Amino acid sequence: MPRVWEIPVHDSTRVRDARVAAEEATALARLDESRAAAAALVATELATNLLKHGGGGQLLVDVVAPPTGRAGGVVQIAAVDHGPGIADVGAASGDGFSTAGSLGAGLGTCRRVADDFDLHSIPGRGTVALARVGASRPKTYTREPVPARAGGVNVPFAGNAFSGDAWTFVRAEDRLTLMLADGLGHGPGAARASSAAVEELHRSAHLRPAEVLGRLDGALRGTRGAAVALAQLDLRAGRLRFAGIGNVGARLREGDNWRHLLSRPGIVGVHRPRSLPEAEAAWGADRLLVLHSDGLPSRWTPPSDPRLPAMDPAVVAAVIVRDASSSARPVRDDTAVAVLSPTPPDRP
Repeated sequence: MPRVWEIPVHDSTRVRDARVAAEEATALARLDESRAAAAALVATELATNLLKHGGGGQLLVDVVAPPTGRAGGVVQIAAVDHGPGIADVGAASGDGFSTAGSLGAGLGTCRRVADDFDLHSIPGRGTVALARVGASRPKTYTREPVPARAGGVNVPFAGNAFSGDAWTFVRAEDRLTLMLADGLGHGPGAARASSAAVEELHRSAHLRPAEVLGRLDGALRGTRGAAVALAQLDLRAGRLRFAGIGNVGARLREGDNWRHLLSRPGIVGVHRPRSLPEAEAAWGADRLLVLHSDGLPSRWTPPSDPRLPAMDPAVVAAVIVRDASSSARPVRDDTAVAVLSPTPPDRP
């Protein structure tokens, strides 16, 4: 089931909690001792910096699919705050840099020991720092050229240990498939449903989205069921195909415009519609796809920062969750956001 560690960092006692969460995640991901130590160091540094320079914030620790869609799991650690932000992100990412308005010198350490590290910050709005640590360096996962990367964040409802939402990214030959499943309700029952969807996708990722949903419907029988959205990039055709059942939201950016990709009413594993049409769109450097569960407000505002599409897709997801949160709107369910973005020319 999707085990997620959410640590609110507002006093020094939570720094230890962050380290322990990273250690537990590395055990789940079966990392060796050296990589487990690297993940614990990253979590400690990011939590400390949240406390000292971000005015407190939120640390999310999770075991996620690699951004290229290959098999395996990596430990992802995301630090999110609404603090003063960083004026010079490049300088703040190096060793020996620290000001009252930055995350401090620990970012250089995080960048050096993590397999992936990215940072987004806007003065006055806050910062997202994200790191992934995998099984070994430098070959945590295959760094072959692919036209898209995927990433996401998952925030369990009310600090629960398990989220009823789950996302994953799978490559099967020339098809890259991003899925977000929202198990009905929340808690362990919802988590079992979304976990069953993840397991079946790994067996069925060679199929088109509508066909995968048919397989998922059978796999989720006997569970609570789930809302599921699937986006699949056909590498040969350069086309993005989408199909969904239930209330998982999907938005696709095409140039300067965003459009909704619509799912059919129903619940996978409980009630599947007879017909499942697939939406199609061309894929290119100006595209960005966002899938989200209903823990995110339905009228969230798409990110406008022109730097975000070139950043790690999990950073984009974290920024969306952060900017959509509001004390005036209490969260009543798990929240997951998964993003598919083009691979920048300077990255593998």
